[in-house]
Amino acid sequence: MTRPSLAICFLVTAILNPISAAAETGYDAWLRYAALPDAVAKPSRELLPAVVVVLGDEAPVRSAGDEIVRGVRGMLGRTLRRDVRIPSEAAIVIGTQARLREAAPELQLTGALEGDAFYLKMVHVGAVTHLVVTSNTDRGVLYGGFALLRRIALGQPLANLDDRETPAAPIRWVNQWDNLDGSIERGYGGRSIFWENNRARADLSRVTDYGRLLASIGVNAVAISSVNANPRVISDELIPDVGRIADLFRPWGVRVAVAIDFGSPKSLGKLDTYDPLDPQVAEWWKARMDALYMAVPDLAGVVLKADSEGRVGPSQYGRTHADAANVVARALKPHGGLMFYRGFVYDHHMDWQNPKNDRARAAYDNFHPLDGAFDDNVVVQIKHGPIDFQVREPASPLFGALEHTNVAIELQVTQEYFGQSRHFVFLVPMWKEALDFDLHATSESTPVKAIVSGRTFHRPTGGYVGVANVGLDANWSGNQLSQANLYGYGRLAWNPDLTAGQIAEEWTRLTFSTDADVVQTISGMQLSSWRTYENYTGPLGLQTLTDIVGNHYGVAVEASERNGWGQWHKADEEGVGMDRTIATGTGYVGQYSPAVRKQYESVEKCPDDLLLFMHHVPYTHVLHDGKSVIQSIYDSHYAGADAVADYVRSWKRLKGKIDDDRYKQVLDQLTYQAGQAIVWRDAVSMWFFKTSGVADAKGRVGRYPGRLEAEDARLSGYAVTPVTPWETASGGKVIECAAASCTATFTYDGAAAWRDLVVQYFDTNNGTARYRVRIGSQVVAEWTADDRVPTRKLDGSSSARRVIAGLALRPGDEITIEGTPNESETAGVDYIEIR
Repeated sequence: MTRPSLAICFLVTAILNPISAAAETGYDAWLRYAALPDAVAKPSRELLPAVVVVLGDEAPVRSAGDEIVRGVRGMLGRTLRRDVRIPSEAAIVIGTQARLREAAPELQLTGALEGDAFYLKMVHVGAVTHLVVTSNTDRGVLYGGFALLRRIALGQPLANLDDRETPAAPIRWVNQWDNLDGSIERGYGGRSIFWENNRARADLSRVTDYGRLLASIGVNAVAISSVNANPRVISDELIPDVGRIADLFRPWGVRVAVAIDFGSPKSLGKLDTYDPLDPQVAEWWKARMDALYMAVPDLAGVVLKADSEGRVGPSQYGRTHADAANVVARALKPHGGLMFYRGFVYDHHMDWQNPKNDRARAAYDNFHPLDGAFDDNVVVQIKHGPIDFQVREPASPLFGALEHTNVAIELQVTQEYFGQSRHFVFLVPMWKEALDFDLHATSESTPVKAIVSGRTFHRPTGGYVGVANVGLDANWSGNQLSQANLYGYGRLAWNPDLTAGQIAEEWTRLTFSTDADVVQTISGMQLSSWRTYENYTGPLGLQTLTDIVGNHYGVAVEASERNGWGQWHKADEEGVGMDRTIATGTGYVGQYSPAVRKQYESVEKCPDDLLLFMHHVPYTHVLHDGKSVIQSIYDSHYAGADAVADYVRSWKRLKGKIDDDRYKQVLDQLTYQAGQAIVWRDAVSMWFFKTSGVADAKGRVGRYPGRLEAEDARLSGYAVTPVTPWETASGGKVIECAAASCTATFTYDGAAAWRDLVVQYFDTNNGTARYRVRIGSQVVAEWTADDRVPTRKLDGSSSARRVIAGLALRPGDEITIEGTPNESETAGVDYIEIR
C-alpha cells in the first residue's frame, strides 16, 4: 500500500480538525467572521439577499458596505454581488435617509431617527423584499451594518426584521493614555499604536483596525494622548501628526480628541502666565484650537486633567475649575468641540491622622459648588466610584449632585487595579451595578445611566468615557479574555439596559465559538470573575488591598494606610473599615440623597459588600449572612483562590474546541492567575490573622499541609532574606542566591506515591534567572524566569508558581532546587509544596 503524501495528510487533518488547523492571535477580536455551523447560519442563508447596494460615497457608508461583504463571505461562505443601483431582485440597500429619499423613495422608512440611531428593516416593494440599513448619519449607517452582521453571527432571524436602535447617550468616547514616547500609562497590551519617539508612528496601520473595532461597538471618538498630557501634542510640530491619525479613523466614523496640559500657555506658548482669566491666555487657547481645527476639522474636542496628582491647574491663581474649563471651552465652541474636564481632583498629601479627611469626598466637594458655572460644551468626566477604580466602590454621589452641568461616566476598561491583564476580570457586572444604581436624585427613579445620558436633568449632552489603552500586542489588550471588557464597554455605552449575561454570551460566540460548551463555560467564567477577584483581593468594601503607592498590582495590605493618598481601610487590632457616616465619621454619606443616605448611614442596613467602605466595625461584627467580618475575610479569600483553580479545570475541558494558540495562551494565563490568587489568599489572610488575633474557624490560615519553607531547606549559596511587606512571602522570608549558582535541598518524608510538586519562586523584571529541579540526580524540570511583571523586587508582584505534575516520590527522596541568577534577578525561592 502506498503511503499518502504529507500534503494529503495535512489536508485530511485540517478537514477533520479545523479548529486546531486555524491558528489565531486574537487580533480580529469579536470581528473574526468565522464560518458558522449550519444551524446558526440557516436563518440568514434563507433570507439574505445576494446583492448589496451602497448609496452615496460617504466613507463610513462605504465601510459599511465593505464590512457586510466581508462578514457574509466569512460567516456564510457567500460572496455578495455589488451594485450601484437598486436591482429588480432583492438587495441589501445601505445608505442615509437622505440618500434613500433621493434614490429610492419607495424604500423610505417612517419614524424619526435621532443622532446615530439606525434602522434595519425588511421592506416589501411588490414581489421583491429588500433589506434596508439606514440612518440620518453616515456613522449611524455603519453602526447598522455592524448590527446586521452581529445578528447573522448570533443566528438571530431576519424574517420580518424591523429593528430600530437609538444609542442611550451621544457621548461614547474612549480615552487612551498614550505618551508621545510610545509608552502607555496603565497600558497592558504593549506600546502605543499612535506614537513612537515623540512623533506619530511611521506605521499607523493598526489605527485603521482599531477604528473598525470601535465602530463595531458604537464608539464615536477616541482621545489619542494621555491625560497626564505632554504640551507638545498641540504644538505646530505635532498637529499634522494628529491629522494623520484622524484621517485613518474617519472612515470608521470615529473622531479624534487630544488631552491637553493646563499650563501650556506658559510652557508651550511662552507666556508669563496660564491664569484662565487673563485675556492673553484666552487668546492663546483660541489660536491653538483654531490651528488644531485647521488640520482636523472634525476634532471631537479635548480632555483636561488639572489640579490632580501633581498636574497644574487653576488653583495656582485662585481660580475655579469652571474658570479653567470655560477658557478652553470657549476656544472650542466655534468649532463644535467638547471640553472634557476630569472630576478626578483630590489632595494626595492629606493628613491621614485627621479622622475627618476623606478622599471619597473630594469630587463632590470640588465640583458640587460649581454646578451651573460650566459652559454648555463642558462635560465633567466623573469616575464611576468616588476613589479610583477599586474592586468595589459605591456609585459616585457627584452624578446626582450636578443638575445643571453635563456629565460623563468614566469607566476603566484597562485593568489598573484588576490584575493588569495578567488576571482576567470581566468588568461589565461591576459597571452594571454602578449604572443601575438609583441615586434618588429627583422624586422619580434616577439610576446613574439615566443621569449620564442627560435625560434626568435635561442637559445638552452626556454619556460614557472608557479608558481603554489598547497596544501593539497581538490581541490588543495583553489577555485574550480581557478583550471582553472593551466589547462590553461599547455595548453598554450604546445600550446600558443590556444585561451582563447578554454581553458575555455575545462576546463569547463572536470571539471564540458558537459551541454550547464553549459559550456556557466562558460566559460562566466571565460572569463570576469580578466576584472571584474581589474575594481574593479586597471583599466587603475593603477596596483592592494592593500596592497603591507602587505598582498597583501585587498584594500589600498596609500600602493604603498612613499616607496622603487616602485609600484607607483603617484596619487595626480592634476592627476594620472607614467610618464615612454623618454621625461619627467623615460625613461622606451625607453627599447622597436622603433615601441613599438612610441606607448607607445605618450599619444594619448597609449592604455587606460596602460595609467596610462606609463603617468601621469590630472583627466580630456579624454580617447579614450570619458570618463575622473576620471569618468572611478568611472564607472569601479561600473561595476566590478555589474559583480560579476551577477556571483552570473548566478551561482544560475546552481543549480541541478552541484553536490551539489561544487555548494555550488562556490556559497559561489562568494557571498563572491561580498561583497569584493563592499568594493573595495567604497574604491577606495572614495579615488579618496577625492583626486581629482571631483564628480561622476552619483552621486553614497559617496551616499549609505539604508546604516546606525554603529557609528550612539545606542551603548551598542561598541566603535567607526577610521580605517587605512581610505577608507577601510564606513565613515572611525567602532565599536569594548571591553566588554563580545555588541549591536548596528538601527531604521528602511522606509515603511512596504519585505527587505534584509546586515550586513558589520569584520572577522579577530585572533579569532572567534559571531554575532546575532534581529528584536525587534526575532532572525533572527546568525553566527560565522571564515573565512580564511590574516589579524589580521579591514580593507579591513577582511571586510565581511552577507545578511539576506526576512525580513518583519515595520516602527519603531529596528534592533539590537549583537557582542560577542573572543580572539583578537573584533566583529567589519561597517554598515548595508537595500535594
